[in-house]
Amino acid sequence: MRPLLPAGNRAFSLRRLLSALAGSGSGAPRAGVVYGFGDNSNGAVGQPFPIADVHVPTPVPSLPPSVSAVAAGHYHSLAVSSDGEVWAWGRNDEGQLGRGLHTPRNTWSNAEQVRGLDKVQVRAVSASGVVSAAIGSDGSLWVWGRSKRGQLGLGKDIIEADVPSRVEALASYDVIKVSFGWGHAMALTKDGKLFGWGYSDNGRLGEMGQSTMSLSSEEYICKTVDKYSNSMLEAVEKMVQEKIRSEDNMPIIWEPSLVHEVSHFEVSDVSCGLDHSLILCSDGVLLSGGDNTYGQLGRKPGLSKLLPVDMSYRPFSVSASVGHSLALCHTSTEGVDTVETGMLSWGWNCSSQLGRPGQEDIPALVDCLSGRPVSASAGRVHSVVLTAKGEVWTWGSGRNGRLGLGSSIDEAEPCLVDTVEGVEILQVSAGMDHNLLLAAE
Repeated sequence: MRPLLPAGNRAFSLRRLLSALAGSGSGAPRAGVVYGFGDNSNGAVGQPFPIADVHVPTPVPSLPPSVSAVAAGHYHSLAVSSDGEVWAWGRNDEGQLGRGLHTPRNTWSNAEQVRGLDKVQVRAVSASGVVSAAIGSDGSLWVWGRSKRGQLGLGKDIIEADVPSRVEALASYDVIKVSFGWGHAMALTKDGKLFGWGYSDNGRLGEMGQSTMSLSSEEYICKTVDKYSNSMLEAVEKMVQEKIRSEDNMPIIWEPSLVHEVSHFEVSDVSCGLDHSLILCSDGVLLSGGDNTYGQLGRKPGLSKLLPVDMSYRPFSVSASVGHSLALCHTSTEGVDTVETGMLSWGWNCSSQLGRPGQEDIPALVDCLSGRPVSASAGRVHSVVLTAKGEVWTWGSGRNGRLGLGSSIDEAEPCLVDTVEGVEILQVSAGMDHNLLLAAE
Protein backbone atom coordinates (compact mmCIF):
# COMPACT_ATOMS: atom_id res chain seq x y z
CA MET A 1 0.00 0.00 0.00
CA ARG A 2 1.35 3.43 -0.95
CA PRO A 3 2.24 5.56 2.09
CA LEU A 4 0.05 8.62 2.48
CA LEU A 5 1.37 12.14 2.62
CA PRO A 6 0.78 14.29 5.68
CA ALA A 7 -2.49 16.18 5.28
CA GLY A 8 -0.82 19.52 4.65
CA ASN A 9 1.19 18.11 1.76
CA ARG A 10 -1.31 15.97 -0.13
CA ALA A 11 -1.89 18.77 -2.62
CA PHE A 12 1.80 18.93 -3.53
CA SER A 13 2.32 19.30 -7.27
CA LEU A 14 5.66 19.61 -9.01
CA ARG A 15 3.80 21.36 -11.81
CA ARG A 16 3.00 24.25 -9.45
CA LEU A 17 6.57 24.29 -8.21
CA LEU A 18 7.90 24.45 -11.77
CA SER A 19 5.50 27.27 -12.53
CA ALA A 20 6.69 29.23 -9.50
CA LEU A 21 10.35 28.67 -10.26
CA ALA A 22 9.76 29.77 -13.84
CA GLY A 23 8.62 33.14 -12.60
CA SER A 24 4.85 32.88 -12.80
CA GLY A 25 4.56 32.75 -9.01
CA SER A 26 5.17 35.48 -6.46
CA GLY A 27 8.92 34.93 -6.14
CA ALA A 28 11.63 35.26 -8.79
CA PRO A 29 14.16 32.44 -9.29
CA ARG A 30 17.51 32.91 -7.59
CA ALA A 31 20.52 33.63 -9.76
CA GLY A 32 24.13 32.56 -9.58
CA VAL A 33 27.23 31.36 -11.42
CA VAL A 34 27.68 28.24 -13.57
CA TYR A 35 30.15 25.38 -13.03
CA GLY A 36 30.76 22.53 -15.46
CA PHE A 37 32.62 19.22 -15.35
CA GLY A 38 32.97 16.02 -17.37
CA ASP A 39 33.49 15.44 -21.09
CA ASN A 40 34.60 18.63 -22.85
CA SER A 41 35.45 17.04 -26.22
CA ASN A 42 32.59 19.02 -27.82
CA GLY A 43 33.12 22.08 -25.61
CA ALA A 44 30.03 21.35 -23.50
CA VAL A 45 31.85 22.09 -20.22
CA GLY A 46 32.83 25.50 -21.59
CA GLN A 47 36.59 25.12 -21.27
CA PRO A 48 38.78 26.09 -24.24
CA PHE A 49 40.07 23.43 -26.63
CA PRO A 50 42.10 21.24 -26.48
CA ILE A 51 40.96 20.53 -22.89
CA ALA A 52 39.09 17.23 -23.24
CA ASP A 53 38.12 16.29 -19.68
CA VAL A 54 37.31 18.40 -16.62
CA HIS A 55 37.47 16.39 -13.40
CA VAL A 56 36.18 18.95 -10.88
CA PRO A 57 33.48 21.63 -11.10
CA THR A 58 35.03 24.59 -12.92
CA PRO A 59 33.44 28.00 -13.61
CA VAL A 60 32.20 28.46 -17.18
CA PRO A 61 33.84 31.61 -18.55
CA SER A 62 32.23 34.31 -20.72
CA LEU A 63 28.78 33.98 -19.16
CA PRO A 64 26.81 36.91 -17.71
CA PRO A 65 27.54 37.52 -14.01
CA SER A 66 24.08 36.35 -12.97
CA VAL A 67 22.47 33.17 -14.38
CA SER A 68 19.01 31.95 -13.34
CA ALA A 69 18.77 28.52 -15.03
CA VAL A 70 20.90 25.96 -16.86
CA ALA A 71 20.31 22.90 -19.05
CA ALA A 72 22.77 20.26 -20.24
CA GLY A 73 21.91 18.85 -23.66
CA HIS A 74 23.45 15.61 -24.85
CA TYR A 75 26.65 17.34 -25.98
CA HIS A 76 26.01 21.06 -25.53
CA SER A 77 24.87 23.43 -22.80
CA LEU A 78 22.43 26.30 -22.30
CA ALA A 79 22.04 29.01 -19.67
CA VAL A 80 19.48 31.74 -18.98
CA SER A 81 20.70 35.06 -17.63
CA SER A 82 18.77 36.98 -14.99
CA ASP A 83 17.81 39.35 -17.82
CA GLY A 84 16.09 36.52 -19.71
CA GLU A 85 18.81 36.03 -22.34
CA VAL A 86 19.92 32.57 -23.56
CA TRP A 87 23.57 31.59 -23.83
CA ALA A 88 24.88 28.43 -25.53
CA TRP A 89 28.11 26.48 -25.93
CA GLY A 90 29.22 22.97 -26.97
CA ARG A 91 28.48 20.84 -30.04
CA ASN A 92 27.14 22.77 -33.03
CA ASP A 93 27.05 20.26 -35.90
CA GLU A 94 23.27 20.72 -36.13
CA GLY A 95 23.14 24.44 -35.36
CA GLN A 96 21.90 23.85 -31.81
CA LEU A 97 23.96 26.81 -30.55
CA GLY A 98 21.94 29.20 -32.69
CA ARG A 99 25.00 30.67 -34.39
CA GLY A 100 24.85 28.94 -37.79
CA LEU A 101 26.16 25.60 -38.97
CA HIS A 102 29.61 26.63 -40.06
CA THR A 103 31.23 28.07 -36.96
CA PRO A 104 34.78 26.77 -36.39
CA ARG A 105 34.94 23.85 -34.00
CA ASN A 106 37.55 25.58 -31.85
CA THR A 107 34.94 28.22 -30.98
CA TRP A 108 32.22 25.80 -29.81
CA SER A 109 33.33 26.02 -26.19
CA ASN A 110 32.85 29.80 -26.16
CA ALA A 111 29.60 30.71 -24.42
CA GLU A 112 27.74 33.14 -26.68
CA GLN A 113 24.31 34.71 -26.57
CA VAL A 114 21.67 33.10 -28.80
CA ARG A 115 20.34 35.67 -31.23
CA GLY A 116 16.75 35.85 -32.39
CA LEU A 117 15.17 35.90 -28.92
CA ASP A 118 15.48 39.66 -28.43
CA LYS A 119 11.75 40.13 -27.82
CA VAL A 120 11.40 37.05 -25.59
CA GLN A 121 11.95 37.11 -21.84
CA VAL A 122 13.20 33.54 -21.40
CA ARG A 123 12.62 31.74 -18.11
CA ALA A 124 13.76 28.16 -18.86
CA VAL A 125 15.75 26.15 -21.40
CA SER A 126 16.07 22.51 -22.47
CA ALA A 127 18.04 20.54 -25.06
CA SER A 128 18.50 17.20 -26.81
CA GLY A 129 21.51 16.16 -28.85
CA VAL A 130 20.51 18.19 -31.90
CA VAL A 131 17.85 20.68 -30.77
CA SER A 132 17.69 23.52 -28.22
CA ALA A 133 14.57 25.09 -26.74
CA ALA A 134 13.61 28.13 -24.70
CA ILE A 135 10.40 28.86 -22.78
CA GLY A 136 9.31 32.49 -22.59
CA SER A 137 7.78 34.16 -19.55
CA ASP A 138 4.50 34.13 -21.50
CA GLY A 139 4.66 30.34 -21.85
CA SER A 140 5.76 30.41 -25.49
CA LEU A 141 8.07 27.65 -26.75
CA TRP A 142 10.96 28.42 -29.11
CA VAL A 143 13.23 25.85 -30.81
CA TRP A 144 16.30 25.79 -33.02
CA GLY A 145 18.70 23.21 -34.44
CA ARG A 146 18.24 20.37 -36.92
CA SER A 147 16.43 17.04 -36.56
CA LYS A 148 15.07 14.71 -39.21
CA ARG A 149 13.04 13.01 -36.48
CA GLY A 150 10.61 15.89 -36.03
CA GLN A 151 11.94 17.15 -32.68
CA LEU A 152 11.47 20.77 -33.70
CA GLY A 153 7.69 20.40 -33.74
CA LEU A 154 7.37 23.15 -36.35
CA GLY A 155 5.30 21.26 -38.91
CA LYS A 156 5.50 18.49 -41.48
CA ASP A 157 8.94 17.91 -43.00
CA ILE A 158 10.49 20.92 -41.21
CA ILE A 159 13.81 19.52 -40.05
CA GLU A 160 15.90 22.66 -39.60
CA ALA A 161 15.66 26.03 -37.82
CA ASP A 162 18.73 28.27 -38.08
CA VAL A 163 17.26 30.77 -35.62
CA PRO A 164 14.84 30.34 -32.70
CA SER A 165 11.37 29.68 -34.09
CA ARG A 166 8.12 29.62 -32.16
CA VAL A 167 6.21 26.34 -31.93
CA GLU A 168 2.90 27.68 -33.18
CA ALA A 169 0.98 24.50 -32.37
CA LEU A 170 1.40 25.42 -28.68
CA ALA A 171 0.80 29.15 -29.09
CA SER A 172 -2.42 29.09 -27.06
CA TYR A 173 -0.83 27.24 -24.11
CA ASP A 174 1.40 28.28 -21.22
CA VAL A 175 4.31 25.83 -21.44
CA ILE A 176 6.27 25.34 -18.21
CA LYS A 177 8.55 22.43 -19.14
CA VAL A 178 9.83 20.68 -22.27
CA SER A 179 11.88 17.49 -22.31
CA PHE A 180 13.77 15.87 -25.20
CA GLY A 181 14.87 12.31 -25.90
CA TRP A 182 16.87 10.93 -28.83
CA GLY A 183 14.14 11.71 -31.34
CA HIS A 184 11.00 12.58 -29.36
CA ALA A 185 9.85 15.46 -27.18
CA MET A 186 7.15 16.26 -24.64
CA ALA A 187 5.88 19.58 -23.28
CA LEU A 188 3.96 20.20 -20.05
CA THR A 189 1.60 23.15 -19.71
CA LYS A 190 0.65 25.17 -16.65
CA ASP A 191 -2.78 23.57 -16.52
CA GLY A 192 -1.34 20.04 -16.51
CA LYS A 193 -1.79 19.10 -20.16
CA LEU A 194 0.90 17.03 -21.90
CA PHE A 195 1.87 17.21 -25.57
CA GLY A 196 4.22 14.94 -27.49
CA TRP A 197 5.88 15.00 -30.90
CA GLY A 198 8.80 13.64 -32.91
CA TYR A 199 9.89 10.04 -33.40
CA SER A 200 7.06 7.91 -32.03
CA ASP A 201 8.43 4.38 -32.46
CA ASN A 202 8.00 1.82 -29.70
CA GLY A 203 5.36 3.66 -27.70
CA ARG A 204 7.57 6.42 -26.32
CA LEU A 205 4.76 8.89 -27.15
CA GLY A 206 2.05 6.46 -26.13
CA GLU A 207 -0.44 5.48 -28.79
CA MET A 208 0.52 8.32 -31.12
CA GLY A 209 1.84 7.08 -34.44
CA GLN A 210 1.67 3.45 -33.40
CA SER A 211 0.67 0.58 -35.66
CA THR A 212 -0.89 -2.65 -34.45
CA MET A 213 2.03 -4.35 -36.22
CA SER A 214 4.71 -2.42 -34.31
CA LEU A 215 7.37 -4.56 -32.67
CA SER A 216 8.63 -3.94 -29.15
CA SER A 217 12.39 -3.65 -28.60
CA GLU A 218 12.31 -6.79 -26.47
CA GLU A 219 10.61 -8.79 -29.24
CA TYR A 220 12.98 -7.30 -31.79
CA ILE A 221 16.05 -8.29 -29.76
CA CYS A 222 14.76 -11.83 -29.32
CA LYS A 223 14.23 -12.14 -33.07
CA THR A 224 17.64 -10.60 -33.72
CA VAL A 225 19.33 -13.04 -31.36
CA ASP A 226 17.64 -15.93 -33.15
CA LYS A 227 18.46 -14.52 -36.57
CA TYR A 228 22.12 -13.84 -35.96
CA SER A 229 22.82 -16.33 -33.14
CA ASN A 230 24.87 -13.68 -31.33
CA SER A 231 25.14 -12.34 -27.81
CA MET A 232 22.69 -9.79 -26.38
CA LEU A 233 25.18 -6.95 -26.88
CA GLU A 234 25.71 -7.84 -30.52
CA ALA A 235 21.94 -8.13 -30.92
CA VAL A 236 21.45 -4.61 -29.60
CA GLU A 237 24.09 -3.34 -32.04
CA LYS A 238 22.29 -5.10 -34.90
CA MET A 239 19.01 -3.54 -33.73
CA VAL A 240 20.50 -0.05 -33.80
CA GLN A 241 21.95 -0.56 -37.30
CA GLU A 242 18.67 -1.88 -38.68
CA LYS A 243 16.76 0.99 -37.08
CA ILE A 244 19.12 3.46 -38.75
CA ARG A 245 18.62 1.78 -42.12
CA SER A 246 14.84 1.95 -41.71
CA GLU A 247 14.72 5.66 -40.91
CA ASP A 248 13.21 6.51 -44.30
CA ASN A 249 9.96 5.11 -42.92
CA MET A 250 10.20 6.59 -39.44
CA PRO A 251 6.88 7.09 -37.61
CA ILE A 252 7.00 10.84 -36.92
CA ILE A 253 4.53 13.22 -35.26
CA TRP A 254 5.50 16.55 -36.81
CA GLU A 255 3.57 18.87 -34.48
CA PRO A 256 2.77 18.72 -30.75
CA SER A 257 -0.31 16.60 -30.07
CA LEU A 258 -2.04 15.73 -26.82
CA VAL A 259 -0.82 12.50 -25.25
CA HIS A 260 -4.05 10.52 -25.37
CA GLU A 261 -3.44 8.33 -22.32
CA VAL A 262 -3.25 11.31 -19.94
CA SER A 263 -5.59 13.72 -21.71
CA HIS A 264 -8.10 13.47 -18.84
CA PHE A 265 -5.53 13.75 -16.06
CA GLU A 266 -3.39 16.51 -14.60
CA VAL A 267 0.28 15.87 -15.33
CA SER A 268 2.85 17.25 -12.87
CA ASP A 269 6.20 16.22 -14.41
CA VAL A 270 7.68 14.59 -17.50
CA SER A 271 11.09 13.37 -18.61
CA CYS A 272 12.18 11.89 -21.93
CA GLY A 273 14.99 9.37 -21.89
CA LEU A 274 16.85 8.38 -25.03
CA ASP A 275 14.10 5.99 -26.19
CA HIS A 276 11.62 5.98 -23.30
CA SER A 277 9.40 8.41 -21.39
CA LEU A 278 8.31 8.96 -17.80
CA ILE A 279 5.05 10.80 -17.12
CA LEU A 280 4.05 11.71 -13.57
CA CYS A 281 0.44 12.55 -12.77
CA SER A 282 -0.44 14.88 -9.91
CA ASP A 283 -2.12 12.02 -8.04
CA GLY A 284 1.28 10.31 -7.79
CA VAL A 285 0.75 7.73 -10.54
CA LEU A 286 3.86 7.33 -12.70
CA LEU A 287 3.54 6.07 -16.28
CA SER A 288 6.40 4.75 -18.39
CA GLY A 289 6.55 3.79 -22.05
CA GLY A 290 9.00 3.11 -24.87
CA ASP A 291 12.12 0.99 -24.96
CA ASN A 292 12.65 -1.39 -22.07
CA THR A 293 15.86 -3.16 -23.09
CA TYR A 294 17.47 -2.42 -19.73
CA GLY A 295 14.38 -2.41 -17.51
CA GLN A 296 14.16 1.39 -17.63
CA LEU A 297 10.35 1.22 -17.70
CA GLY A 298 10.37 -0.34 -14.23
CA ARG A 299 8.82 -3.62 -15.29
CA LYS A 300 9.58 -6.93 -16.95
CA PRO A 301 9.92 -7.08 -20.76
CA GLY A 302 6.58 -6.88 -22.47
CA LEU A 303 4.35 -4.12 -23.76
CA SER A 304 6.17 -0.88 -24.49
CA LYS A 305 3.06 1.33 -24.33
CA LEU A 306 2.42 3.76 -21.46
CA LEU A 307 1.59 1.81 -18.32
CA PRO A 308 1.73 2.57 -14.56
CA VAL A 309 4.98 1.85 -12.74
CA ASP A 310 4.39 -0.21 -9.62
CA MET A 311 6.16 1.41 -6.65
CA SER A 312 5.70 1.65 -2.89
CA TYR A 313 6.30 5.39 -2.60
CA ARG A 314 4.73 8.51 -4.03
CA PRO A 315 7.05 10.17 -6.59
CA PHE A 316 7.11 13.95 -7.14
CA SER A 317 9.88 14.37 -9.74
CA VAL A 318 11.38 12.17 -12.47
CA SER A 319 14.48 12.00 -14.67
CA ALA A 320 15.07 9.58 -17.55
CA SER A 321 18.28 8.91 -19.45
CA VAL A 322 19.70 6.38 -21.90
CA GLY A 323 18.84 3.24 -20.01
CA HIS A 324 18.07 4.15 -16.41
CA SER A 325 15.43 6.18 -14.60
CA LEU A 326 15.34 8.19 -11.39
CA ALA A 327 12.43 9.44 -9.29
CA LEU A 328 12.33 11.56 -6.16
CA CYS A 329 9.65 10.35 -3.79
CA HIS A 330 7.96 11.02 -0.47
CA THR A 331 8.79 8.35 2.08
CA SER A 332 6.71 9.70 4.98
CA THR A 333 3.89 7.60 6.37
CA GLU A 334 0.44 8.70 7.48
CA GLY A 335 0.44 10.64 10.73
CA VAL A 336 4.01 11.90 10.40
CA ASP A 337 4.28 15.69 10.38
CA THR A 338 7.66 15.95 8.64
CA VAL A 339 7.80 15.14 4.94
CA GLU A 340 10.78 12.90 4.25
CA THR A 341 12.03 12.35 0.72
CA GLY A 342 14.16 9.70 -0.95
CA MET A 343 15.32 8.66 -4.39
CA LEU A 344 14.33 5.64 -6.45
CA SER A 345 16.36 4.20 -9.31
CA TRP A 346 15.86 1.41 -11.84
CA GLY A 347 17.09 0.21 -15.22
CA TRP A 348 20.57 -0.09 -16.74
CA ASN A 349 23.31 -0.50 -14.15
CA CYS A 350 26.45 -1.25 -16.19
CA SER A 351 28.49 1.39 -14.32
CA SER A 352 26.59 1.37 -11.01
CA GLN A 353 24.52 4.38 -12.10
CA LEU A 354 21.61 3.07 -10.01
CA GLY A 355 23.64 3.69 -6.84
CA ARG A 356 22.31 0.57 -5.15
CA PRO A 357 22.40 -3.23 -5.29
CA GLY A 358 19.40 -5.43 -5.93
CA GLN A 359 16.91 -6.10 -8.71
CA GLU A 360 17.41 -3.57 -11.46
CA ASP A 361 14.08 -3.49 -13.30
CA ILE A 362 12.05 -2.57 -10.21
CA PRO A 363 12.22 0.90 -8.56
CA ALA A 364 14.11 0.75 -5.25
CA LEU A 365 15.49 3.33 -2.83
CA VAL A 366 19.08 4.54 -2.99
CA ASP A 367 19.85 4.01 0.69
CA CYS A 368 23.35 5.50 0.83
CA LEU A 369 22.28 9.01 -0.20
CA SER A 370 22.92 11.51 2.60
CA GLY A 371 20.56 14.47 2.94
CA ARG A 372 17.07 15.17 1.65
CA PRO A 373 17.09 15.06 -2.19
CA VAL A 374 15.23 17.86 -3.95
CA SER A 375 16.38 17.41 -7.55
CA ALA A 376 17.91 14.59 -9.62
CA SER A 377 19.35 14.34 -13.11
CA ALA A 378 20.36 11.19 -14.99
CA GLY A 379 23.32 11.16 -17.39
CA ARG A 380 24.27 8.44 -19.85
CA VAL A 381 25.77 6.14 -17.17
CA HIS A 382 25.94 8.39 -14.12
CA SER A 383 23.53 10.15 -11.78
CA VAL A 384 23.54 13.53 -10.02
CA VAL A 385 21.41 14.63 -7.07
CA LEU A 386 20.96 17.96 -5.31
CA THR A 387 19.96 17.97 -1.63
CA ALA A 388 18.04 20.52 0.42
CA LYS A 389 21.34 21.71 1.90
CA GLY A 390 22.59 22.69 -1.56
CA GLU A 391 25.00 19.73 -1.70
CA VAL A 392 25.72 17.70 -4.84
CA TRP A 393 26.08 13.91 -4.81
CA THR A 394 27.18 11.84 -7.82
CA TRP A 395 27.72 8.16 -8.66
CA GLY A 396 28.14 5.77 -11.57
CA SER A 397 30.74 6.05 -14.30
CA GLY A 398 33.65 8.36 -13.48
CA ARG A 399 35.02 8.42 -17.02
CA ASN A 400 35.97 11.90 -18.31
CA GLY A 401 35.62 13.22 -14.77
CA ARG A 402 31.84 13.33 -15.07
CA LEU A 403 31.40 12.67 -11.32
CA GLY A 404 33.33 15.83 -10.41
CA LEU A 405 35.37 13.95 -7.80
CA GLY A 406 38.81 14.63 -9.27
CA SER A 407 39.28 11.19 -10.83
CA SER A 408 37.90 8.83 -13.49
CA ILE A 409 36.99 6.08 -11.04
CA ASP A 410 33.49 4.59 -11.04
CA GLU A 411 31.53 4.97 -7.81
CA ALA A 412 28.91 2.39 -6.83
CA GLU A 413 27.36 4.61 -4.14
CA PRO A 414 26.58 8.35 -3.89
CA CYS A 415 29.66 10.50 -3.19
CA LEU A 416 29.67 14.12 -2.05
CA VAL A 417 31.23 16.52 -4.57
CA ASP A 418 33.33 18.18 -1.89
CA THR A 419 35.17 20.52 -4.25
CA VAL A 420 32.10 22.78 -4.07
CA GLU A 421 31.55 22.20 -0.36
CA GLY A 422 30.47 25.42 1.29
CA VAL A 423 28.95 26.66 -1.98
CA GLU A 424 25.16 26.55 -2.17
CA ILE A 425 24.11 24.80 -5.37
CA LEU A 426 20.72 25.83 -6.75
CA GLN A 427 20.37 23.52 -9.76
CA VAL A 428 22.00 20.42 -11.27
CA SER A 429 21.71 19.21 -14.87
CA ALA A 430 23.34 16.16 -16.45
CA GLY A 431 24.03 15.77 -20.15
CA MET A 432 25.23 12.51 -21.65
CA ASP A 433 28.73 12.76 -20.20
CA HIS A 434 28.96 16.23 -18.67
CA ASN A 435 27.18 18.22 -15.96
CA LEU A 436 26.25 21.78 -15.11
CA LEU A 437 25.81 23.26 -11.64
CA LEU A 438 24.18 26.60 -10.88
CA ALA A 439 25.69 27.99 -7.69
CA ALA A 440 24.33 30.85 -5.57
CA GLU A 441 26.25 34.11 -5.89
